[in-house]
Amino acid sequence: MILILDFGSQYTQLIARRIREEKVYCQIYPGNKSLNSFSNLEGVKGVIFSGGYGSVYAKNAPWPDPKVWKLGVPILGICYGMQLIAQHLGGKVLPSKHREFGLANVDVECDCYLFDGLNSKETLWMSHGDKLSKMPKGFKITAKSDNSPYAAIEDVSNNIYGVQFHPEVKHSVNGKKIIQNFVFKICGSKRDWTMKSYITDEIKRIKSQVGKSKVLCALSGGVDSSVAAVMLHKAIGKQIFCIYVDHGLQKLGETQRVKKVFGKVFKKNLEIVDAKKIFLSKLKGVVDPEQKRKIIGKTFIDVFERESKKLKGVDFLLQGTIYPDIIESVSIKDAKTPIKSHHNVGGLPEKMKMKLVEPLKFLFKDEVRALGREFKISAEILNRQPFPGPGLAVRVLGEITQEKLSILKEADSIVTEEIMKAGFYEKVWQSFAIMLPVKTVGVMGDVRTYEYVIAIRAVNSDDAMTADWVKLPYELLEKMSSRIINEVKGVNRVVYDISNKPPATIEWE
Repeated sequence: MILILDFGSQYTQLIARRIREEKVYCQIYPGNKSLNSFSNLEGVKGVIFSGGYGSVYAKNAPWPDPKVWKLGVPILGICYGMQLIAQHLGGKVLPSKHREFGLANVDVECDCYLFDGLNSKETLWMSHGDKLSKMPKGFKITAKSDNSPYAAIEDVSNNIYGVQFHPEVKHSVNGKKIIQNFVFKICGSKRDWTMKSYITDEIKRIKSQVGKSKVLCALSGGVDSSVAAVMLHKAIGKQIFCIYVDHGLQKLGETQRVKKVFGKVFKKNLEIVDAKKIFLSKLKGVVDPEQKRKIIGKTFIDVFERESKKLKGVDFLLQGTIYPDIIESVSIKDAKTPIKSHHNVGGLPEKMKMKLVEPLKFLFKDEVRALGREFKISAEILNRQPFPGPGLAVRVLGEITQEKLSILKEADSIVTEEIMKAGFYEKVWQSFAIMLPVKTVGVMGDVRTYEYVIAIRAVNSDDAMTADWVKLPYELLEKMSSRIINEVKGVNRVVYDISNKPPATIEWE
């Protein structure tokens, strides 16, 4: 596998995506964390240092474990990662007089391993305020731009390479080829990571971890928890018991759908727990999004642990945690704050009686769907748009009340219905409604109104790490707006969100 050390770049996840697309396994690991806790150093074929938001010469700059230099495998540094290499090996990094953000024309040496098969002039994505001013000994320049005389460097004898630009970003025209060259020509990796091999390895791991114990499955009915549940069922059969928590934060009619679909699969091993009052009482008066997520995470665990006491021998809790949940929730030590705490990662209590089983925690969403197809899970489940674990709690901005939840559920149902009618449901990554904590003046039937605002959001994405807003037809937007205002009591205005991720997130909280 390829080990990616994360130093805080917003693009780190894209490095993993590009490598996974080549059917090569990779893992992201906090850049400044000791490698002693990494589980499989023997299997590492190469290391990539990601970019970062800071400066390598700053007082608290994150640096890698010194052990990484002794692994004896090729190293590629990207942006901050290249500057780390240079600074560590005797080079010099200084603030640049002219910062470089966006596309740049780069002259490359096509006869080197990293740029084999590229053109002598390439268009690549830059994003840096510092630059290399002095090369370390033993390195040579392999690329340069008008603003970056050391746009790429290499020390072939020690198998160390660095690029100032970001080949992982789609805007870098031949960036994919550069990553391929590193992974295959330099590291010697093979295209042997498939969903079939993942299933074989993971089922073996699950059996070893669980043994004869029973596993409680946190079933939400979404893509992730559904695939995780089926995988556990394949691995340990009747040892799995599914609990669906009806917390009142789901979409309209969701509990009924779960009963219908999953009742057939798990039969007596599926229990519906009504916990609506518990969740609403815990969330009463809470406004801060991070606090909401943590409360929901803890309350989920409280409910599961309470229910597990009714079953003898339940030692494990299955969660449909996926890789973006972990990446966004866990930050590198002392370097940055998390983007947001996912209820099943950053929202979990420090001490739990049950141990976690998370068979999807190193997969991206599209990989989870591919896994589900291997298990022949129906398209009705696999093609569902992603839905946040905390549910509508992160789409009701501000304090959550039963009134706001009811309004949002009806509005969201209309959005989904019209998106489906127009044939856009499977063409967009996510489409949904948001309840805003503001009221505006309107006129309905010649009478002044002062009611809530609903926002509509529709985005496209490959992996939920970046997303673009969708330019839905005006006619569709008009239909949704008209229906929401006319059919949902308490709403007199509808707006459309045209923000990309980054800088915005997909969810509003």
